[in-house]
Amino acid sequence: MGEVPLLPPRPSPRHGGRVSADLVGNSPAMRELRQSIARVAVTEATVLISGPSGSGKENAARAVHAASPRASGPFEAVNCGAIPHELAEAELFGAEAGAYTGAQKQRIGRLEAAQGGTLFLDEIGDLPLPLQVKLLRALETRSIERLGGGRPIAVDFRLVAATNVDLEAAVAQGRFRADLYWRLAVVWLDLPPLAARREDIPALVAHFSDALRQRLHLPDCGREALIAHGWPGNLRELRNLVERALAHGERVLDAETIARLLHPRRRPMQDWLAAAPPAPPPAREFPMQMAAPISPMDLKALMAEAEAALIAEALAASGGTIAQSARLLGMKRTTLVEKMKRMGLKAANEAA
Repeated sequence: MGEVPLLPPRPSPRHGGRVSADLVGNSPAMRELRQSIARVAVTEATVLISGPSGSGKENAARAVHAASPRASGPFEAVNCGAIPHELAEAELFGAEAGAYTGAQKQRIGRLEAAQGGTLFLDEIGDLPLPLQVKLLRALETRSIERLGGGRPIAVDFRLVAATNVDLEAAVAQGRFRADLYWRLAVVWLDLPPLAARREDIPALVAHFSDALRQRLHLPDCGREALIAHGWPGNLRELRNLVERALAHGERVLDAETIARLLHPRRRPMQDWLAAAPPAPPPAREFPMQMAAPISPMDLKALMAEAEAALIAEALAASGGTIAQSARLLGMKRTTLVEKMKRMGLKAANEAA
């Protein structure tokens, strides 16, 4: 492996970066989180963010980036659980032209695209084990190799990772590398679920509605209803509720409206079935008299004979009416006429 080219020196950190306003709320948990982010952001330390799904882990990662000396650089966000395993290496580390089928030109990976900025790896627990090894090496050597390439490329990014699973348990089960875990867990930010910071809910409702350039009035009864809810979907569930209310033209979020929006009525299946038009009557079945087996069997002739017998039965049942016979047989009238000509069959009522 050749020498890794030296990176130009980074400018000295600017301390006192401003934490993103997206971390809404004045609960003790959120005040502590903002203070932690402000302390950590001005360093180059790797950050691991944990918290339940929908708790705002990407917002926290963006806040770290925005308050850091790298704020003017790129913020590359990657959901490790959303990348097909067979494409993950090229997505993260890039690929040279011809490295794999369909790779017609050079591809820059997300680690390289984050030069001078922050790389956010969401759901890092879903990263395949072989790529965990490669990521660890990139963090240790500050260099990567594109898929199909042999030249080391210097990279300069700050890593922020996030997970909603217990990585220590994943290490114990062999699903996550212990060495990578300890390399990630330099600084740990733990995001609380929304149910642990219910006093922030009114401010969050105002924040989400402002983001949609509309306003929702939240009376006391609505505030109490929101605070009493369990919020299993966390911030994502609350944001969806606000969007749903505005989409339905609601401007007052009272208790009755909240109950209706949190538990939207779904039309029972029996109601759909009752409202559906009646099913058409089944086509009449005609007994098919199979010819005696012959040896060797002439399948084509046998099927033609059976088809002619069915058409004759349908014509007899419809009184020789071609259109009605076609409906009974489930075919177009023109198709039936063509078959009858080919078979030498005639109908009693040719005009119908």
